[in-house]
Amino acid sequence: MSLISMEFLIFVFAALAVYYLIPGRYQWIWLLGVSYVYYASSGLVYLIFIGYTTLVTYGAALLVSQGEGQAGEVKSMSAKGRRRALVLALLLVFGLLAVLKYTNFAIGNLNLLLHTEFRFQNFLLPLGISFYTFQSAGYIMDVYWKRCEPERNLFRFALFVSFFPQILQGPIGRYSRLARQFYEPHRFDSARIEKGALRILWGFFKKLVVAETAAVFVAAAFDEYQSYPGIALFGVLAYTAQLYGDFSGGMDVVIGVSVLFGIELDENFKRPFFAVSITDFWHRWHITLGTWMKDYLFYPLSLSRAMGRFKRFCKKVFGRTYGRVMPICVSNLVVFFAVGIWHGPAWKFIVYGLYNGLIIAFSGLMAKNYQKLKSVCHVNDRSKGWKIFQIIRTFVLVNISWFFDRADTIPQALAMMKNAVTCFSLGELLEVHVGTAGTTYTVLALLILAVGCGVVFAVSFVQEKGISIQNALAARPWMFKWAVYLLLLFSIPMLGQPPDSTGGFIYAQF
Repeated sequence: MSLISMEFLIFVFAALAVYYLIPGRYQWIWLLGVSYVYYASSGLVYLIFIGYTTLVTYGAALLVSQGEGQAGEVKSMSAKGRRRALVLALLLVFGLLAVLKYTNFAIGNLNLLLHTEFRFQNFLLPLGISFYTFQSAGYIMDVYWKRCEPERNLFRFALFVSFFPQILQGPIGRYSRLARQFYEPHRFDSARIEKGALRILWGFFKKLVVAETAAVFVAAAFDEYQSYPGIALFGVLAYTAQLYGDFSGGMDVVIGVSVLFGIELDENFKRPFFAVSITDFWHRWHITLGTWMKDYLFYPLSLSRAMGRFKRFCKKVFGRTYGRVMPICVSNLVVFFAVGIWHGPAWKFIVYGLYNGLIIAFSGLMAKNYQKLKSVCHVNDRSKGWKIFQIIRTFVLVNISWFFDRADTIPQALAMMKNAVTCFSLGELLEVHVGTAGTTYTVLALLILAVGCGVVFAVSFVQEKGISIQNALAARPWMFKWAVYLLLLFSIPMLGQPPDSTGGFIYAQF
């Protein structure tokens, strides 16, 4: 059941009507039932996998929480026992993800290296498994580190794992921020409904007008890159529009639907194309994945005893300045290797992750040198011109990484990168077929894409200035406000692709 389908909207409306009609103390139970029905609509067999993850993390959290040994409780586990329980639980939940998602990748590489002929396995990959696995694993570690109390009601915990708006593509939530919202009663609030509905509409606009229109040109540029070598540069720019419109648009729908139920999820995007560095970009793009990696991988690794020994070694070999930074650089490389693997079982994704990690690591290593160079060149790093330069530089670096993210193979990505700087032909754009009408509507599609991107940029620009669009509209006369709402509503079917003819969300397959 796609987030942009009429079927989904009817499902949400029905769920919402019952949610506000029943007593508040039963609302979380209704949400749990609705969430499982929604997930089961993709396939009943998927319930086995989410049930497995739920039971493992629920039981493991109760085990690792037994550190204080309070009177009347089960005898406290030793620190070593708690640690072993944590490691075992993480192996079980990530092991399932690894087997389902990466077995064939491992088999392919073994066959290539050892000239063996192991057969590929036809595993089922449950929708959204990466998201609910990471969310559940984060919960276990939070309980282990005593950042939150374990949930002792299995069904309440099951709601945290399976909450239907976010289950397919995030954002990756934290139990400490969601538990109270899930279980407390919520009263109907028209202002909240309006807020959620507007957010959903904005998500539909990004997905159907921007992402789906851009997808036509992305498919031509990447899937037929040998036939359209002259639009490689435009293709990667269109992919930027498609990916941002698709993923952030999906997040808008997810967050908007959650708001309807009185639940505020974490934001996953913060105007990433205004970032001034790759580090800043990852603070703005897929924020919940970045913070998950920071809290549960980067900090434990960079503060570990092994990394402490490595730091002392680096200080002796490279001196105090570089020696202090080297462990951070190595930790960043490990994190972005994991980010690459998370994106998919292919070497191109590993290259994508390491590309980002190397830039961040090198920037950290050379930070003092950059400061000296700016001082020598009399660069005013607080000037508007310098900030614009940083934004453009970051945008270029990000678009280079998209070649590896979207291309089918690393050689294809390199070939398209070469075409982007050596072969440029706007005329090829007019040869791209749009739907079944051939090239009849190609110019119109390009115009719609330009308008859609312009609207998204204008909204982002205003938000970057610290202005809330919703608050600004609320302060206007009701006629003006509703005129804007209706304009947004009717622009979607007029400019966008019909929901039934669009592809699914890119990140729903992760």
